[in-house]
Amino acid sequence: MSIASDELRMGRVSFGGVVKEVSLVYVPEAVVGDYVIVHAGFAIGRVDAMAAERVFAYLEELGEGPQR
Repeated sequence: MSIASDELRMGRVSFGGVVKEVSLVYVPEAVVGDYVIVHAGFAIGRVDAMAAERVFAYLEELGEGPQR
């Protein structure tokens, strides 16, 4: 994730290899390297690295895993 410092705090987030810009107004504490939950173009929460890795492992078991 990268962060732009404008009026509206925006970040670039990778979704399985696809990079999108999302609003960070609901997670002002987010920093580069954080995992975030995104809905409708807004990051709505942070997820710790261990929880994110568990989700990625589960998705890989389902054949839906992210490209890293």
